[in-house]
Amino acid sequence: MDLFETERAGELMRLQPLAARMRPRTLDDVVGQDHILGKGKLLRRSIEADRLGSIILYGPPGCGKTSIAEAIASTTKRRFERTSGVLANVASLRVLLAAADHRKRVDGIETILFIDEIHHFSKSQQDILLPHVEDGTVTLIGATTHNPFFFINSPLTSRSQVFQLNPVSEASIIEILNRALVDERGLGGRPADVDPDALAHLARVCEGDGRRALNALEIAVMSTPPNEQYRIHVTAAIMEESIQKKAVVYDRDEDGHHDTISAFIKSVRGSDPHAAIYWLAKMIYAGEDPRFIARRLVILASEDIGNADPRGLTIATSAMEAVAFVGMPEGRIILAQATTYLATAPKSNAAYLAIDAALADVEKGRVLPVPVHLRSASYKGAEQLGHVGYQYAHDFEGHFVDQEYMPTSAVYYKPTQAGYEDVIAKRMAGWTARRKPGNPKVDSREL
Repeated sequence: MDLFETERAGELMRLQPLAARMRPRTLDDVVGQDHILGKGKLLRRSIEADRLGSIILYGPPGCGKTSIAEAIASTTKRRFERTSGVLANVASLRVLLAAADHRKRVDGIETILFIDEIHHFSKSQQDILLPHVEDGTVTLIGATTHNPFFFINSPLTSRSQVFQLNPVSEASIIEILNRALVDERGLGGRPADVDPDALAHLARVCEGDGRRALNALEIAVMSTPPNEQYRIHVTAAIMEESIQKKAVVYDRDEDGHHDTISAFIKSVRGSDPHAAIYWLAKMIYAGEDPRFIARRLVILASEDIGNADPRGLTIATSAMEAVAFVGMPEGRIILAQATTYLATAPKSNAAYLAIDAALADVEKGRVLPVPVHLRSASYKGAEQLGHVGYQYAHDFEGHFVDQEYMPTSAVYYKPTQAGYEDVIAKRMAGWTARRKPGNPKVDSREL
């Protein structure tokens, strides 16, 4: 490369967005993802030894999939080719694969083929890759934001190792931003001072997307005029403007977090869907982990609704799975559906009270013996031990038989008259009426 080409390459580099200019050059430059790139981890060992097999990197936008691929490109001795599931077609794929085959047969040079957004490839495009991956013509690195087990052909995933990347943590994003402020590839040549609370806000609202954070930082620095000291001072207010998202007083580890989730749960429990949706919106806007919100809804569905509407637990658990599968921002719709359903459902904490009362009895030493006729009769010698007399409920009318199941008259589950629990209460009352007077049971409080 002559001097003109070198200057031209440098100019093109400067015209790239900050996220592209700050792309890691080595594995040590990659921040986060220690669960797969930490010292001694399989993926890191494979890359450092240049023995990497075909892999699929799966994770949300801006988590470092392309950065890892570029770090591999800088360390491998193999030819590194790049393409995209958005731009490539069958014809261009065939050209890449034919060239890789020629290099391997004629020159003995292996090829790594990096395909970004591989989930955009059609089934036919993925099928074209398969024999070349299988015979080692290319080592595939696929990057996708979509679950590969749903969006990539099974034969291709079975011949590749899938690595799941996590959203970049807030601490890691702040580290990336600070690095960009001093690195000459980034903003190091500019006299910029960014307040810590501005960086913290940016890290929080970018929801684990390092690319988005870097590009917002560049906007903030480049659009802020210098002060009298000829320095660029980026405050939290300027950062809010740059990312187009206001800071919300909400700390995931302190009062803002605990107070808001408390208000959310109490609003659902109190059957106020309007308040519940507001507190949900505040948490989502502030960058709360949607999986945390979903888990709280699952607990609430049993604790505060229970059998008054048994569908509540089904909806809550389905919402938790759907949010994990779909992700954000669409996950907000799923959380809103579950929230409004639970907030407007009939309420009962009878199951919650029942288990706590029974646990209290057990904890206090009121451990009751299992009645003889309920003990296991499935092993040799059970009959000699007297494990007989059990009556099979399905042999009786209404699938009910009056027999002792617990040597105490303690009542733990007391269904309310709310929703479906009213049906349960009437059913239980009918069973009680059919029970015949017999030997008085011992109340557990007398034990």
